Amino acid sequence: MGNVLTDSLETYFQNLKLVLLFSIPFIIAVAIPLFAPLPTYMTAGGIFLRSASIFINTNPISISVIIFSVFFSLLFLSFAFVAISLIVKSKRTHTKIAGSVLRDIEKYISRVFVVLLAYALVVVATNIIASYYLPSLGGVLTSIVGFIAFLIIFYVPSAIVVDDKRVFRSIKDSTKLIYREPVYFVGWLLLSTLSISILDVLAIGITGTLLSRYVVLIITSLLIMPYFVILQAEAYMKRFPLLRH
Repeated sequence: MGNVLTDSLETYFQNLKLVLLFSIPFIIAVAIPLFAPLPTYMTAGGIFLRSASIFINTNPISISVIIFSVFFSLLFLSFAFVAISLIVKSKRTHTKIAGSVLRDIEKYISRVFVVLLAYALVVVATNIIASYYLPSLGGVLTSIVGFIAFLIIFYVPSAIVVDDKRVFRSIKDSTKLIYREPVYFVGWLLLSTLSISILDVLAIGITGTLLSRYVVLIITSLLIMPYFVILQAEAYMKRFPLLRH
């Protein structure tokens, strides 16, 4: 795990200008729900939709706004995941990043977008079904299903970009890799949670509760998330024996 963390930091700082450029879509992705007239709230560097409000105050216009906002947010997220993962691929395969972006980025984005959209639909469907049939356990069930689905697709963006795999093959290989080497996923999850939590505490202490939400959101989107996308791709590539050292 230590080698992966070191390699990720090296990739991050060696390509800092590109990383910052490719991180802009992360900010756009989270800003779309923020500025759309949706029942949202911010916490721990993320924007979340109040599902209870949706069930109470829905109409065709609000539903359309939600659908389009989610759609474009996932599209920008897909671009950011692909572009930053390409940095790792470029470094490891010694190919020019510009050529890779121009040649393959549309194909990769469409595949990653399909996966993220499917994930969002699974979580939303679980939330809606649980709210009707198990209202007291709706939040817990949605969290469990969302975590399991996230676990399954964890390496999918990396598999798509690094190995040019199709969606179903990427999901299959991601699941196998998580099962064989869970330490990378656990380390990624713990480190990302710890980093955002520390940033959240510091931001609240320095700027106050209200302003800290926006500070954490911007810093997380621009600096923290890109590193963990790189870490994700580096961990995926460690399955090659020659890259373990």
